[in-house]
Amino acid sequence: MKRIVIILVLFLLSGCIAEEYDFTPPTVSLTHPYADQIELEEANINWDSDKEYSKETEDIYALAKEQEQKYYSSGEQVRIDFDNQDFLIEDLSAYLWQNGSKTELQVEDQEFSFPDEEGKYLIVVDLLSDNGSAQYVGNIILEEQS
Repeated sequence: MKRIVIILVLFLLSGCIAEEYDFTPPTVSLTHPYADQIELEEANINWDSDKEYSKETEDIYALAKEQEQKYYSSGEQVRIDFDNQDFLIEDLSAYLWQNGSKTELQVEDQEFSFPDEEGKYLIVVDLLSDNGSAQYVGNIILEEQS
């Protein structure tokens, strides 16, 4: 009986040992039930988990302008989603950039609302975690809600 229990425990543990985990910086998306999901582009990465990942972008706004424009309604509530979350969020912030002007977005529980002003904006999401920091950018157009 003792041998059978030992064999079963070893069998169960071997499944845990063979499992692979992804410790790379997460992919970040903005999601809303009534709008297209937008995947943000990595701008600056300083991530250290199972190995070190880094990326440096000199002009994040130029990178953001290169991204495909996505449409959202002004005032719309949006969620910041990660494709994996094998890290602890220490700080998560976001802001919009338009014509040299920065508008901070109030992020709570990974959600924020776009401002009521229509227009073309660049969005920047900054993530600080126990594994490092990452910055993501996108290109959006806010239109009046229909």
